[in-house]
Amino acid sequence: MKKYEVMFILDNALEDEKKTELIDMAKEVIAADGEVTKEDVWGARKLAYPIDKKFDGYYVVLEFNAGPELPKELERKLRITDGVMRQMIICKED
Repeated sequence: MKKYEVMFILDNALEDEKKTELIDMAKEVIAADGEVTKEDVWGARKLAYPIDKKFDGYYVVLEFNAGPELPKELERKLRITDGVMRQMIICKED
């Protein structure tokens, strides 16, 4: 298993319940074939540039251990999910 980190930006206009649901959905996808080792919710931040005419986003960072196929599935799920503005998954080398 390799170490990965995913950062995704949620639409800040979403209700808190919906934000929590989206974070839990990402953690469930990871738990299917790996484990979340750290959850870091940065909260609302100003975006570096507007995305879909929005200037604020809700940042979430999850560190996890998983096999090589899981990041592809997680990226696919985040990409098609409404409310997720951007996502990035990286492999963390020791």
